Amino acid sequence: MRRYDTSIALYERTRKSLAGGVSSNVRYASVPVPLFFERGEGAFLYDVDGNEHIDYVLGNGPAILGHAPKPVIERVAASLARGQVFAAQHPGETALAERLCRLLPGIEVVRFATSGTEAVLMAFRLARAFTGRTKILKFEGHYHGWSDQAYISARPALNEAGPANAPVPVAGSPGMPPSVLDDTVVAGWNDLDLLADALARHKGEVAGVIMEPVMVNGGPTPPKPGYLEGARKLCQEHGALFICDEVITGFRAGLRGAQGRYGVTADLTIYAKAVAAGFPLAMVGGRRDVMDTLLDRGVMHGGTYNGNVQSMEAALAALDILEAGDGAVYRDLERRGTKLMEGLAAIAARHRVPVKVQGLPAIFQVYFTEGPAPSNYRDAVACDRDRALAFHRALQDEGIRTNQQAKWFLSVAHDDVIIDRTLDAADRAMKAVA
Repeated sequence: MRRYDTSIALYERTRKSLAGGVSSNVRYASVPVPLFFERGEGAFLYDVDGNEHIDYVLGNGPAILGHAPKPVIERVAASLARGQVFAAQHPGETALAERLCRLLPGIEVVRFATSGTEAVLMAFRLARAFTGRTKILKFEGHYHGWSDQAYISARPALNEAGPANAPVPVAGSPGMPPSVLDDTVVAGWNDLDLLADALARHKGEVAGVIMEPVMVNGGPTPPKPGYLEGARKLCQEHGALFICDEVITGFRAGLRGAQGRYGVTADLTIYAKAVAAGFPLAMVGGRRDVMDTLLDRGVMHGGTYNGNVQSMEAALAALDILEAGDGAVYRDLERRGTKLMEGLAAIAARHRVPVKVQGLPAIFQVYFTEGPAPSNYRDAVACDRDRALAFHRALQDEGIRTNQQAKWFLSVAHDDVIIDRTLDAADRAMKAVA
């Protein structure tokens, strides 16, 4: 373990004063312990033991421009002397809101928050207030934050989840009151018949249907052709709001997110992560008549750090880069991500390891399976988890950082030289797995 001795010692020290030694349970997922990093630059992270990692975790998605992108850092640094939070408005909020409404599909007005979890809760409250209904329909394997109301059937054990055609809500954590399950309907994703059946069983009760337009947390899986359009139509027929959680796919699936990529428009959309290139910012946007319930009906939403100066400046600086040339950086991202996906698939085939590489060029996963590529959560969890973990560990020893599900995020800082270096390392890691 000499490669990580300092991280191991620091983790043992940290556990004495920080619960579990981490500030988010997601960070437990590292071997031999949650690693400690000193700095990030571009596509690289440097840990406290001096190891260099080509980073494909990217903060679980926010670092679309790589770590510490200079134009963003410089603009944020210049803003620090102006203050941070005013408990009042400032021109940066106006500038960013106007820009987002111009850019994003279906966004007539926005409201800023700090994290994706709280933005999801705002969307739930808006949907319930607007429709006068209480139930939220969500899908197996889709993650919408760790709150009691949202952390349901995000990663359910299949022996608890009920039948595929009528899943039962499964609480994701101890400490969640059973009552939250009463207001949640769960369906299998990527199947319009299953959604239609669920809405029919709860006719007139569902305030909103929320989904990741590309399933990411349960394993990157694109929607089937026509699925998003069909889901929106079903929502309209049943009087439920169509809510897209683009916390991950927003500004990563493309300049206009997954909705722009697939040509569909939600009633409400949640964005976070990549929108501010690593700074804390989330938002809910959508139809004006729905968003106006914040004022017209007195729907409560607050937050001390909402619209803080530095997050606004970070997002404006990031958009300068992402919007240039009508999203020219995304064309490079698509090409390099495709090269990486195809290269990993070819490596696996050469070593006779059965895999499917699936997702989008900026966020994909290597599934270890002899079957077809997954189309939903239950397909994804049936893949070989042990082999995925072995590949993750072998990659880490080669200086390539992915998450334990063999999920890959890409940034604009991952140039062709880095992609080639990654594929060389992946070849050695796949050989070890084989």
